[in-house]
Amino acid sequence: MSTEPEPASEDTADAVDAGPETPGTANGAEPDAAGGEVPAGGTEVPDDGRAPDAEAAAGEAEQPAGDGTDIGGGTNIDDSAGDEAAGEADDAGDEMPAGQPGGESADGGGAAAQVSEAEAELAAQRLVRERIERRKAEKQAPIDAGTKLSGTAADLLAAVRAVESGEKPAATVFGDPEPAPRRPAPEPVRSPRPAPAEATPGPTGPAPETVQSVRRVLAEGGAPETLAPQTAALLGEGAEEVLRADPWQLLRVGGVRPEQADGFARALLGAACGPDDERRGRAVTVWLLEQAALAGHTALELPRLTTTLAQRGVPDPDAAVQSTLAEGEALAFQDALEETGARQDDTAGVAEGPDEDEERPVRVLVGLERYALAEESLADGLARLANSAPKQDGSAADWEHAAASAQGAAGDLIRAVADHGLVLHTGGEASLVEPAALLHAAHALGLRAWAAAPGPLGRDRFAPLLGDPSSMPQPPGPTTPDVAVPAGPAVVTLAGLLAGAEGPGRDADGALDLDLLVVLDAPQLDVEVGALLAESLPDGARLVLAGDPAVLGSVGPGRIFADLLAARVCPQTASRRPDPGPLGELVSGIGIGELGQVEAPGKEVVIVPVRDAGEAVHRTVQLVADSVPRAIGVPAEETQVITPGHGGAAGTRALNAALKERLNPGPGRFGGFDPGDRVVYSPVPGRTLPGRVVKADADGLHLSCAGEAVVVPQERVEQSVRHGWALTAHQAVGGRWPAVVVVLPGDATQALSRPWIYTAFGRAARHLSVVHGVEQALPRAVAEVPAKPRTTRLPVLLAPQVPVEG
Repeated sequence: MSTEPEPASEDTADAVDAGPETPGTANGAEPDAAGGEVPAGGTEVPDDGRAPDAEAAAGEAEQPAGDGTDIGGGTNIDDSAGDEAAGEADDAGDEMPAGQPGGESADGGGAAAQVSEAEAELAAQRLVRERIERRKAEKQAPIDAGTKLSGTAADLLAAVRAVESGEKPAATVFGDPEPAPRRPAPEPVRSPRPAPAEATPGPTGPAPETVQSVRRVLAEGGAPETLAPQTAALLGEGAEEVLRADPWQLLRVGGVRPEQADGFARALLGAACGPDDERRGRAVTVWLLEQAALAGHTALELPRLTTTLAQRGVPDPDAAVQSTLAEGEALAFQDALEETGARQDDTAGVAEGPDEDEERPVRVLVGLERYALAEESLADGLARLANSAPKQDGSAADWEHAAASAQGAAGDLIRAVADHGLVLHTGGEASLVEPAALLHAAHALGLRAWAAAPGPLGRDRFAPLLGDPSSMPQPPGPTTPDVAVPAGPAVVTLAGLLAGAEGPGRDADGALDLDLLVVLDAPQLDVEVGALLAESLPDGARLVLAGDPAVLGSVGPGRIFADLLAARVCPQTASRRPDPGPLGELVSGIGIGELGQVEAPGKEVVIVPVRDAGEAVHRTVQLVADSVPRAIGVPAEETQVITPGHGGAAGTRALNAALKERLNPGPGRFGGFDPGDRVVYSPVPGRTLPGRVVKADADGLHLSCAGEAVVVPQERVEQSVRHGWALTAHQAVGGRWPAVVVVLPGDATQALSRPWIYTAFGRAARHLSVVHGVEQALPRAVAEVPAKPRTTRLPVLLAPQVPVEG
């Protein structure tokens, strides 16, 4: 979202337990890598390779390219493709020298004059913040933490409540955790619906005098002055005074690490600076929780947090956590340990005896308030949808007729949606026809039906399945000129839908003006966007979350789709429609942990072995510019390169530089860009928009993104625009291209995971070239390295509110 991935030696793996699927940075920088052999054209795959441990921390280091190994066999085009690369549009810059704070400036430059995709993204983010603030203001009591508590649990609860009442918590809050019961959660209090999205101006930067004062204190402490705009924006009008009073507040700036903040604090405080400083303990605690969020966790277990604080040089981790809670910079929770989906009916079969008074074990979690409130709001909204009866549009006979007319699992999906407000649908690329059939059927029954995708890639991929709106079946019954009937279902981006820039808009109560919403690529939903979406749906609406559970998870914290699948609190329909051809066979096998051989008579899958990073870059350029267009018939502009990281000899920077030199050479007078360059633009952290450079002038860099004109001010170009011939797998999620070149350098093995490989390979529609330099690590990763678990609270929050589906 904003910073360069951190070196692996500095990661927070012990704290966040981030895995190969970990996004790495909040802007979606992709640390994952993939490597190994891809059987193609009957090629035998040796099975004696070994893969190093794949665990990586949030902000994992970019993987430099390594040696490749010939595979032999397989179908070859003339050339190979290759090395590790990934494009991230919201990069904050190179890392700073050791001991110095670093990162790039985040001047909040201007926005485009008209409502664009970028402004829609920003407006949606603002709406999230406003809703969470409203919810925070409404909370009159502490978050429910249970009763009959003992040990750490009871002390922690007492500390939290003491803070809320304005008292000082006890000095000895933390000890060895002991079991404690937890009473059922009370009925959720419905927060008011969000107000309709209004047009908002583009972001404005901090006042020049504030930036200048921050620049002075940064220079005094030996920190890069380029951090001044971002620091001023984060800390507000009194940023200089805040930094002088607490220099470790610099850790809030993206890209700054604890040892760099320590150097800044020593320069400002002198002898008064020490590792046992309470301010340092709080700042490092918050930093670790932020790193956990970048890895997908909404909270951390207390023992893991304190252990990692000790590893970061905090002498008294318990006191640091206590101080953080006392200052309200984090929240503590206690969740009963029980298997999701194994709950018994509270009204039947309750045994009498000593067992009913036994204490149940709990886990103590600590998390940042923004994610805690978002996850609670999300649980309330999903429970409301799952428990409420959907609006009755059309008779039961009409729904059954529509289901009987549909093919395969589409009929099961229509039947489930007829009677339930919340439904999950799983399947691969070919299964998208089933949500499309549902939308057509719902529209024919008179429902206001819409689909939404996390980004323009998913939107544009799904739109052809909806066909020409003018040819759609119309709702039965007469209409009058005063009643506007949509021509047919349509697909929008989630950001545009929530901001009001796309879709039906909002009704007088602030709810989305629709009856049915199908969310595509649902694994990409994080808790903040998910919470806003759930709260925005009106009573009686139907929500369908559709997606492929095998792809990479969301860049932001949470695992909504996976949590709901595991919790079984709503109907689930699974597509039985396989993806066709050799590519479909290959990717389907990867999804179940098998890297099988596939016959590729039409050169659908090609293996290109390489020995080193230089050869990988050379082969990639040859594939994109010459071999794939000549042998496959796919032009360079329709071929996408996917690679694990930004840096290194074969990262996105190196690959994009080589591809630009070959495909669109130019002087790069405006921040390295020229008209015609293929780019990705990140208007806000975690969102990327593919596009092309149109021109550059005094207003900034003019882009065409998803059919809309976007102007990026000059001061924001470096941090928010990247060349886009090569992307990371996270950036590519939701998109499909006729041809894809996946680059697997030899040193990417530690970041290999099944979700990364599945996602990268699955972006190809007609042809996949694999530039291969990872020896046997690929089959091992497919078989043995699944998605890394994320720590979330959604199943626990849903448990007392929604009965388990049978």
